[in-house]
Amino acid sequence: MKEQQLLRDSSIEPTNEIIAEGLGAANNTYVKFIEELKNRDIEVNWRYYNDGKAWLGKALYKWTTVRGTQKEVTVLWLSIWDGFFKVSLFIPEKARTEVLTLPLDENIKEMIENSKQMGKLKFFPLVFDLCSDELLNDIYTIVDFKKTHQAR
Repeated sequence: MKEQQLLRDSSIEPTNEIIAEGLGAANNTYVKFIEELKNRDIEVNWRYYNDGKAWLGKALYKWTTVRGTQKEVTVLWLSIWDGFFKVSLFIPEKARTEVLTLPLDENIKEMIENSKQMGKLKFFPLVFDLCSDELLNDIYTIVDFKKTHQAR
């Protein structure tokens, strides 16, 4: 089966119904994931990106500094595929060692160790294909790390 990215029509905004239709059985995991992001003060905004010709969800963590400045950091990106959704996190290269100390599944630690830095960008990608709840707790651990690490 060929992986097929959905939400490619710029004129059709992604609604919960459209996303549910594309995800099928994986929709329950998606809904749980989005709810948990909200519990962590992370808001997902959908936008059509011309470079990738698809709608992507940008998950933002916003906070106010002690001086009252509004700040935000992109925690992760979401894309909807036929039967699953992708969660993409970009971790600063300088934080790789620290991320490896987190209480994560060994397979994910191996993924972190093997992930290649993106060209000149000082980040490495972690991309998860989700259709079940199996990896959610590990992803939340990385999300919480990104929130605290990048909100310094």
